[in-house]
Amino acid sequence: MPPLITTKEALDYGNLTEHEDIEALVERAWEVRRENFGNSTDMCSLVNAKSGGCAEDCGFCAQSRYADADTVMHAMMEPEQILEHARAAEAAGAHRFCMVTQGQGLSKKDFQKILEGAELVAEQTNLKRCASVGHMSVDRAQSLKDAGIQRVHHNVESAKSYYPEVSSTVRYEGRLRTIQAVKEAGLETCVGGILNLGETPEQRVEMAFELSEIDPTSVPINLLIPKQGTKFGDREVMDPWEVVKWIAIFRLVIPGALFRLCGGRVENLGSMHKLAVKAGLNGVMMGNFLTTLGAEPAEDRAMFEELGLNVARQPDNGANPRPDNRSGWLEGEAPGTPMDALIDHQDEAPMWDPSTQLRVVKKGMRTPSYPTAA
Repeated sequence: MPPLITTKEALDYGNLTEHEDIEALVERAWEVRRENFGNSTDMCSLVNAKSGGCAEDCGFCAQSRYADADTVMHAMMEPEQILEHARAAEAAGAHRFCMVTQGQGLSKKDFQKILEGAELVAEQTNLKRCASVGHMSVDRAQSLKDAGIQRVHHNVESAKSYYPEVSSTVRYEGRLRTIQAVKEAGLETCVGGILNLGETPEQRVEMAFELSEIDPTSVPINLLIPKQGTKFGDREVMDPWEVVKWIAIFRLVIPGALFRLCGGRVENLGSMHKLAVKAGLNGVMMGNFLTTLGAEPAEDRAMFEELGLNVARQPDNGANPRPDNRSGWLEGEAPGTPMDALIDHQDEAPMWDPSTQLRVVKKGMRTPSYPTAA
């Protein structure tokens, strides 16, 4: 679906500062969201299946070996551990579940654990399955599909013109090659980025239109959480009205994609989550994030329901209007969904909790300096 606004219009919207003007923009984005998706939602949860010790220099991430910040660390989870987190996500009302690892790619041994974990999640839950496991070939993407993965996440992170400030070890062109490999394997794509890395408004618009050209199934929007010791650790969080405004702009540029708000939403939005949903979101990342805590699932579901949106899992696995398409990939019927016994609290459904479940590593003097941007 082509953009509904031009580059100039997007830039003009980016210059809005009056709250009334931003609210009018939100109403336009809300209409577009309802026209394309009705009252359906697409709620996600993730597990940080392999954390810390990353060799790359992405400036926003505490897992990088270049970040002088304490970080959570553990080796690749066993498939049964991945399934445990998936079951907790399902019980909390998530529609889909993403297995996430650090780094540019996985060893054969670790990749096999992701495949086995995906098979268990497909066999023993009614969740849709996603993976975010770094760069990959068409063959690896096909292996993920054969194991029951339906969508692969791989962000571009920022506009191409600003990307050298974000990372020098993970190349922008490599990200595009991975996205193309995922498409060639017949998988859905989840491609987005992070706002507030120091990019200009023009570069935010640039990223939006670059994403429109990529035409992903899903667009996750992340908001920088400034962490001391990372390259962007001295930045301030975004003003929540700015967050809402840019979500609406991205929705108008990419009207046909499923939008979700992920990392940084608690710290950057505060009490304005509901207005952010109206700005064009199909869902949010429920539970916790890669290295930080999130919101209670019950609060997220209530926020969407207050806007007349349906957060219940649908017969097609909660992906309405995009069906599951699992027939032909795996044999057997999907098991029943425990929606009659939803679990809303961390102590009852142990959603991914970085504060208690991971070993925190202090880096100290071992931390090298960030490479200079090309």
